[in-house]
Amino acid sequence: MTATTTRRPAQPRSPQRRRPQKSRRAGGGLRRMRQATPLTYFALILTFVLSVFPLWWMLVVATRTTRAASQFPPALLPGGNLFTNVSRLFTNSSANFTTGMLNSVIASTTVAVSVVFFCSLAGFALAKLSFKGRGFFTVAVVITMAVPVQIGLVPLLILMDWLGWRGELQSVIVPFMVSGFGVFMMRQYVLQTIPDDLMEAARIDGCSTFRIYWSVVLPALRPAMVVLGLLTFMQTWNEFIWAIAVLTPDNPTVQFSIQQLNQSAYSRDFALMFTGATFATLPLLLIFFVFGRQLVGRIMEGAIKA
Repeated sequence: MTATTTRRPAQPRSPQRRRPQKSRRAGGGLRRMRQATPLTYFALILTFVLSVFPLWWMLVVATRTTRAASQFPPALLPGGNLFTNVSRLFTNSSANFTTGMLNSVIASTTVAVSVVFFCSLAGFALAKLSFKGRGFFTVAVVITMAVPVQIGLVPLLILMDWLGWRGELQSVIVPFMVSGFGVFMMRQYVLQTIPDDLMEAARIDGCSTFRIYWSVVLPALRPAMVVLGLLTFMQTWNEFIWAIAVLTPDNPTVQFSIQQLNQSAYSRDFALMFTGATFATLPLLLIFFVFGRQLVGRIMEGAIKA
């Protein structure tokens, strides 16, 4: 009697999975694209030099005499006349530089806070509230962005004369307490970040419209509010044309004060002018170094949410 053995049929081997060569090539190409080349470093260094050199040259002339602005080869290192030039700057009676700095701080801060508040309120209304004429007002805001500011200088100057604000600080604050760019920016941000379900939930809980704005909308608008506030502050600080048109040398802003340093009919004291420009630039540089990382972070946060 012979034992019979049963043989199991051989199972076919599963083919080994191979990564396609195309994906390897694509990944390698992507890594190569992300690597910085010498041309990239050259472009970055050139951009850095072109951006920083005017500021450095301003500081160099501010620490030297006026002759340093025209000598060749130019001086590239600071001198020893900084304290002398600073003393001349703040004792110059025609420029009123201390008053100009103080007025610029007050005006820029007030305008930045008011623009953030009123533009966020108007943007919330245009984005989430239903009322007649909402589309018309939205289009009107966009149209105001397309009109150059210089066109409205003469009518606005006549209005300042009629109100009796000519030469007063409120003349550089009140006309700029709301901006079309800020309203449109806030409207778009509210549309992208505030869902309608959240609004309905707040209304069911008994919140009024202003309470919804204050407790629901404002916390979500912080990234856009930081960006708009900093940009508005810098724009108001650098405002020159309107300040020259409406203010007087007795009550100037900092840009007006720098212009008053250039009133000599026979010569230009570039050392004094560059010293004033250096002091006018310091607050902006301070804001950038303190809030620069937060500004970039808020912009990227808003871009990711969008």
